[in-house]
Amino acid sequence: MQSSAKIHLRTQTLLLQALRWMTGLPSEARLDFNHRVSPHQLPELMDGDCSYEDFCDCLRSLEQVNRWLLGYRPTLAWLKRLSHGLPHPIHIVDVGCGGGDLLRKIADWAAKEGVAVQLTGMDLNPYSARVAADSTPQKSGITWVTGDALAYRPDKPVDVIVSSLMAHHLEDSDIVLLLRWMEATARLGWFINDLERSEHACLMFACIAKVVRWHPFVRHDGPVSFRRAFRKEDWIHLLAAADVPQEAITIEHWRPGRLCVGRWK
Repeated sequence: MQSSAKIHLRTQTLLLQALRWMTGLPSEARLDFNHRVSPHQLPELMDGDCSYEDFCDCLRSLEQVNRWLLGYRPTLAWLKRLSHGLPHPIHIVDVGCGGGDLLRKIADWAAKEGVAVQLTGMDLNPYSARVAADSTPQKSGITWVTGDALAYRPDKPVDVIVSSLMAHHLEDSDIVLLLRWMEATARLGWFINDLERSEHACLMFACIAKVVRWHPFVRHDGPVSFRRAFRKEDWIHLLAAADVPQEAITIEHWRPGRLCVGRWK
């Protein structure tokens, strides 16, 4: 009788072969997921030049991805650990905010929980603020900023920094700089919500994207993102390089396909 471990391994192998076939990848093809691929070596279409219309449609597809694949859940669960009696309003900054969908979810959560917040979304891409503003009710009071987070000097001190699906767009050296900036800037804590480098998650995403027919940028960039993503040992190395105290960090797996890093001070 085969051991359960062998049966599990065989099942996983057959599943991967099926996923490769569904995505059009030859069964004998093997992508290396043992190491993170540099964004410079493997670019995403979203990071290149494109029209406002393409960028907007891409972000709308990404919002659907986050909604369908439970992408907001890790960040909201982390924010729920905020205790009452904290300074009000809590200033939360979303770095790499894209179309602003995460901050809209945070605004809904804060209203439901009775937490007073000041929300700021910032992104390097000038299209982002325009898409976010067009997609967000004015009554939300969210501020949209175009610029480099490392040069950001807000009028009001920042209490919490969040980031979603942004870190994998950065080279390791830039991630270290970002970690140092978050550590020095956020008074209460910070949270990075990103992807876990996994062949299974990559192929599963590619299958879903092909069936749903999300924007072509998303269908191309999703599998690329998984190859540029992280495993726990990557984050341990990056946090050490940024001199972030390891005992204050949580690194959590969230299905499907997320690996998140949190820090409360």
